[in-house]
Amino acid sequence: MVKEPRPGRVKTRLGRDIGMTAAAWWFRHQTRKILHRLQDPRWELILAVSPDYEGLKSRVWPKGIARIAQGQGDLGVRMKAVFDNLPPGPICIIGADIPAVTCHEIWRAFHSLGSHDATFGPAIDGGYWLIGLKRIKPTPPQLFQDVYWSTETALQDTINNMSGLRISRVATLNDVDDVSDL
Repeated sequence: MVKEPRPGRVKTRLGRDIGMTAAAWWFRHQTRKILHRLQDPRWELILAVSPDYEGLKSRVWPKGIARIAQGQGDLGVRMKAVFDNLPPGPICIIGADIPAVTCHEIWRAFHSLGSHDATFGPAIDGGYWLIGLKRIKPTPPQLFQDVYWSTETALQDTINNMSGLRISRVATLNDVDDVSDL
């Protein structure tokens, strides 16, 4: 999931520390690196872009990678839309602000979905950098309800909405929210 890298629209907490233009520049280049690094024949990369129209038409993102619109709503509503609108099968959603992510972590997440319904890549700050669903069953309608985004409880809030699902975790990585994360 990516936002169009425009100053004041992306990485705003980081922007408060280093300036909105510098934060947008960092995000744009970080996204390019991660897209290049995660190209792998074992999965298909799809960019879920925001804002919808601008992201779908943008020349910032590589032409060879499919794009879908995230839609409107908070992060949970938009992630649920990604899960609900793609064809059946396992899906892992990540953000582009995880400098240490590699193909190995993504492969481990998909592999864990062989014996689990969901998987998480926990972030150091209590959130998560990856959520994956096997998607044999419909996505739980309450999956992202009452999740306090950008807090130390975001991961646990989401897990609390998954009663009855087998959940695994992969590597804990750091996402970049502010200058101390850089």
